[in-house]
Amino acid sequence: METLPPPPLLQKLKVHKLSSIITKTHTFIHSIAIFFMLYYRLIINFKCIPYWFLIFLSEFVLSSLWLLNSVHLFSPVTRTTYPENLVDDNNELPEIDVFVCTADPVKEPATVVVNTVLSAMAVDYDPEKVTVYLSDDGCCITTLCALREAWRFGEVWVPFCREFGVKKICPEAFYRTVGDDEEEEIKGGNEYLQQRENVQKKYEEFKERLKKIQENGGTKDTVVHFGPYIEIIGCGAKDKIPSLVYVSREKKPSHPHHFKAGALNVLLRVSGMISNSPYILMLDCDMHLNDPSSARQAMCFHLDPKMSPSLAFVQFPQRFHNVSKNDIYDSALRACFVVKWPGMDGLIGPMLSGTCFYMKRKALYGTDIHKDMDLSELKKYFGSSNKFLSTVITSINHMQNDAGVKEFADDKIQEAKFLASCTYEQDSQWGEEIGFLYHSVVEDYFTGFILHCKGWKSVFCNPSRPAFLGSTTTNLNDTLVQGTRWNSGLMEVLFSRFCPLVYGLKSRMPLLECMCYAYLAAQPLYCFPAWVLAIIPQLCLLNGIPIYPKVSSPWFAVYSFLFVSTLSKYLWDVVNTGGTTRTWWNEWRVWMIKSITAYFYGTLDAILKLYGFRKASFLPTNKAVDDEQQSMRYQMGIYDFQASKMFIVPLVTIVILNMISFVWSVTGKVIYEGRFSELFGQVLVAFFILMVNYPILEGMIFRTDKGSIPISVTLLSMLFSFGLLLFGSVFVTHADKQ
Repeated sequence: METLPPPPLLQKLKVHKLSSIITKTHTFIHSIAIFFMLYYRLIINFKCIPYWFLIFLSEFVLSSLWLLNSVHLFSPVTRTTYPENLVDDNNELPEIDVFVCTADPVKEPATVVVNTVLSAMAVDYDPEKVTVYLSDDGCCITTLCALREAWRFGEVWVPFCREFGVKKICPEAFYRTVGDDEEEEIKGGNEYLQQRENVQKKYEEFKERLKKIQENGGTKDTVVHFGPYIEIIGCGAKDKIPSLVYVSREKKPSHPHHFKAGALNVLLRVSGMISNSPYILMLDCDMHLNDPSSARQAMCFHLDPKMSPSLAFVQFPQRFHNVSKNDIYDSALRACFVVKWPGMDGLIGPMLSGTCFYMKRKALYGTDIHKDMDLSELKKYFGSSNKFLSTVITSINHMQNDAGVKEFADDKIQEAKFLASCTYEQDSQWGEEIGFLYHSVVEDYFTGFILHCKGWKSVFCNPSRPAFLGSTTTNLNDTLVQGTRWNSGLMEVLFSRFCPLVYGLKSRMPLLECMCYAYLAAQPLYCFPAWVLAIIPQLCLLNGIPIYPKVSSPWFAVYSFLFVSTLSKYLWDVVNTGGTTRTWWNEWRVWMIKSITAYFYGTLDAILKLYGFRKASFLPTNKAVDDEQQSMRYQMGIYDFQASKMFIVPLVTIVILNMISFVWSVTGKVIYEGRFSELFGQVLVAFFILMVNYPILEGMIFRTDKGSIPISVTLLSMLFSFGLLLFGSVFVTHADKQ
């Protein structure tokens, strides 16, 4: 009997055993030290006074979050794909719908949006099997007109990319780097150079038309729409380029619209009506394709028979073209995409990250849906549209779809508009069990968590060439606004019945994966120990009250070990994943800044919403550069403190308090009174906080440029600092005497 050849290798997994062993060993030893620290607090040095209790609670919270975080590196892996081993016949590859989302035409300019759309249209895939959808949640006529112009230019751009194998398939990125050393080698000789020049002329004309559209606010042949509006801009079957569809859902103040998750669910229904592709690529409007082969790389996982049945999505990392070498605001989110996500990939998969992922449509339709359900049962889940339900049945039963958009009769468009109405989801399970979920403004985290709870898995694909490139926050204010929004949504999940350590374990999700999700949900709680350890030890120091063991005590060695162990292990994690000591120091600084501000305001916002004092809000991050000097300072590694006072005042207040505490204690308590041994721990804490936050000191005292801290902010912060000193001194001295 003839033996069949093995199937072609599509992907390969590599486990980082050394990193796993080091992390597990360190976790074990560090946990023993934590036990001794808590034993010292509760048994050896127990005091029934308020400030002691705050210190103990902050140490407990820090230790718990550290333990949850350490699990991320228990099983780190990397994956390699072999897209060249996919079947040569394009008819064997499944269809893909691309979702691009935009919400604010001011913060997300049309030029950025259409460049992302054009990059999606130029993906290295059968154009008849790709349909690109733009969700315009701002209902902006300028965006619609810009998309029509993008289709016209796409008829030139997409064939050019395919003919010459262009890898930088985003027009703006391609022409921005023409002539640079980083430009990829493209074969074609003089013909390529001539075509590149011709296409560049058309691109400049295209940008001029976009500029006029933005200046005029639209064109005369279009009207502003308030109800659902869907327009098929171009049909790929005719032009041999991917089809392009504009979608603007109906939004009314009387109906909740659920922010980005609501827009995505409308896209899920409308695309199901029009193209119904089994796989979906999700992109933020500023996250363009940087590698045309990303779809084929994703299919190396989705089409692998060993993992395909349980695989929900393939997550690519978010990479950013505007990150500076120093990255002073940790804008690259390196800790997530370089450290944590590969670690979770060794468990049951990384979290859903909002963009840059290829999702299986069936996974979003829920595991409880099966082919034996009748229409009445399906309507309870998916709503009342019979035509849409027929596409759901097609997806559930793995039936063959007509590739792309081949026909778009009026009745089909009318049905799609009905699916995009604000009342369609009533009496259905959209956002509850079906589609992207509504219980948090961080719909990506929550949706991915529930998918993993239901038994789905995910993989992390991180190729050497970034598959996607976008723009990230490059100033302090936008970084903290974004962080506040994210952390508010994460705390919503933690405070709900979907708390990962409760709901996840109940759903039989593996414990380590639950701990990873729990860490991210509980991450905003860093604000509590950050505030306590930035204030209480310093107030006690000023009043000569020791809260840590003497240097001569063996218990001081426990605290010293924990301090050095935490810093050195994180340094090893950073360096082991390609970072530097400067990266390590910057990330510590950003962690402190976010703990005092974004984590605190996010937690406060979630608590207010929990008790009904505040409604959920969603503010998109600015994608336009407003201040060239601000951008220049970021590229030079100089902190810019042009931010809201609600962010800057707490930071400056903390720095002033620690500066007073350090100077006064060293000159008075240590030198004059000779109490070095019993107060050294608190002196070290104040000194470390000042060292990490030196840019704030510099911006407050030594700098006079526009990005420095305004004198009014410094004076207000000094007032708060003296208030804390006065109130705190009374508080700790009174408590210590009891």
